[in-house]
Amino acid sequence: MSKLVDDLVTLARLSPAQLKEKWTGIEGCVPPSVPPGLLRRLIAQRLQERRHGALPAIVARELARIASQGVEPPPPRRQIRLTPGARLVREWNGRTVTVEVLEHGFAYADRTWRSLSEIARHVTGAHWSGPRFFGLTGNG
Repeated sequence: MSKLVDDLVTLARLSPAQLKEKWTGIEGCVPPSVPPGLLRRLIAQRLQERRHGALPAIVARELARIASQGVEPPPPRRQIRLTPGARLVREWNGRTVTVEVLEHGFAYADRTWRSLSEIARHVTGAHWSGPRFFGLTGNG
């Protein structure tokens, strides 16, 4: 094994106090106040950077710039509430699939089903997300 691999394997066995000593030896300063698991990963990153090189300064600056701008969270998923009596209609391979929403489940093909996914699997013969199959999500 290479020295780097040996060092990385050794990190897994170090106590929190030993990790702090290792950080001080590598960085020459007090370690950040983070959980031991994270400190272990930070040390591993530093060891790998020494062996293979760090990100170019321009890339690091660009990443820092992007991080400082913040990222907008994705819009909330729309909540679809199915009320008893509603009908879901889907065309599949030239056949119209009509499902009625019941108080507890769904009616399709003269049978009561627990979920839309069961119906979608029955109709297609493949695993489908029922809400996606019937167009109730933004992904379908």
